[in-house]
Amino acid sequence: MSKQPLKPLSLAEFVALLALMTSLVALSIDAMLPALDIIGRQLGVSDPNQVQLIIAYLFMGLGVGQLFFGPLSDRLGRKPTAYIGLCLFVAGCALSMWAPSFELMLGGRFLQGLGLAGPRVVSMAMVRDQYQGREMARVMSFIMTVFIIVPALAPSLGQLVLWLADWRMIYASLMALAVVVWLWLGLRQAETLKPELRRPFRAKDIARGFWAVLRHPTAIGYTLAAGCVSGAFVAFLATSQQVLSIQLGGGEHFPLLFAALALCLGTASVVNGRIVIKYGMRYLARRAIFAIAGISIGFALLNYFLGEPSLLVYMLYLASILFCVGMVFGNMGSIAMEPLGALAGIGAAVVGSVSTLVSFVLAVVIGSFYQGSVLPLVLGFCFCAVLAFAITVVVEKLESESSGS
Repeated sequence: MSKQPLKPLSLAEFVALLALMTSLVALSIDAMLPALDIIGRQLGVSDPNQVQLIIAYLFMGLGVGQLFFGPLSDRLGRKPTAYIGLCLFVAGCALSMWAPSFELMLGGRFLQGLGLAGPRVVSMAMVRDQYQGREMARVMSFIMTVFIIVPALAPSLGQLVLWLADWRMIYASLMALAVVVWLWLGLRQAETLKPELRRPFRAKDIARGFWAVLRHPTAIGYTLAAGCVSGAFVAFLATSQQVLSIQLGGGEHFPLLFAALALCLGTASVVNGRIVIKYGMRYLARRAIFAIAGISIGFALLNYFLGEPSLLVYMLYLASILFCVGMVFGNMGSIAMEPLGALAGIGAAVVGSVSTLVSFVLAVVIGSFYQGSVLPLVLGFCFCAVLAFAITVVVEKLESESSGS
């Protein structure tokens, strides 16, 4: 008896499934934040800044994984690729959950990031397979609307687990969620990549993608600029529990504080979607990074002359900065992708991978300077924004020279 093909999902169920797949990344980062200090103490970490690597190593794995899961999904299909990613993610969670040492914990986090690249790449590919033009933009906006809620709730979920059980149960919860995604995807969602559209997995395709990005100043420039801004953002994530909960006295209110900041980021995505047609991606991105630099310079001067800020003042600073970061995220990746044409698939993988790996390096450097003061983090935002701004200026000059020749 032949197996009956799966029927297409309703739009609501399709959006919910893909939003959950995409949200695994945010959950794996933000749900861990309330537990970082506890994990560091229990695993014998002598330098408090080392616990930041629990966040950073996941980004490193995510950056590496995107290079391979993009071409792999074009070869095997979307669902098998997602299954492979979910298997790696569950294995990474298990390793971190039972890790007897901090080093093995970080190995598990890298493996989690590597695996998460699978469902992240697949979820976007599934939308591209089934929708085009405005309909695709509509579906993506629905997914992002659901996705915005997750970073706001994730620390509260992590804190709830800590109230009820050990921090290792956060990893168990993530594993259970991955199983839910696997079953939902396997039992309800049909494969979206037609067999005749599948392409062989070849190393030279990845090399071509790299070359396409590297040889075009817009693609490589805005990829690096996005990585710079993302680096400061990842440093904020990695140090948020140390600063908001411990240094500035937020304590158990940390999940609520983080939720408020996450909503600022999400609000920026909504605002950007409404005004980008009128003002353009470059206009908004350039002014957002200029604002990050200007606000951070002003706040650094206040910190230098008046001392460490109160929790409220620092929250107001972060709210304004993260709103600008949300505007940058909404535009720079799209600008980098514009010139890649027929290599859009592998180009997207390279752009995502390079920008994520750049952000990993910058985040580790910025976070290492934290010594009980917010000043290194504020200067980190300033430095990364100035660097990103300088890159965009160089890119526009190269584009002008190219068009004039």
